[in-house]
Amino acid sequence: MKIEHLNENGIDLAVISSDEAVITGVQSALDLMMSVKYETGAERIVIPKELICEEFFILSTGIAGEILQKFINYHVKAAIYGDYSHYTSKPLKDFIYESNQGKDIFFTATREQAIQKLARAQ
Repeated sequence: MKIEHLNENGIDLAVISSDEAVITGVQSALDLMMSVKYETGAERIVIPKELICEEFFILSTGIAGEILQKFINYHVKAAIYGDYSHYTSKPLKDFIYESNQGKDIFFTATREQAIQKLARAQ
């Protein structure tokens, strides 16, 4: 896993890249947050969708809720970017829409959009 530290408009961000999934459950999400905080000091993380286990996007598993609750509890904002067009689940689409209306978790199409969302988040 590689953690790239960016400063966008005075806001510290971490952009994650890896050859394999880095979030496979609650513990790996916590490990990611702590690694980012330790290595960069950033509390805002940009994550490619491909680095998150597919079960996350099946809301009935409960994994997404558990993981995102940890991000909120630890005051870490996240933007997950990628192509969501192949998902047909209305609950997932609603979940993504509602998340994007908030101020902590965002789903975007591109890396640049993810960076901008986090840089502007209050």
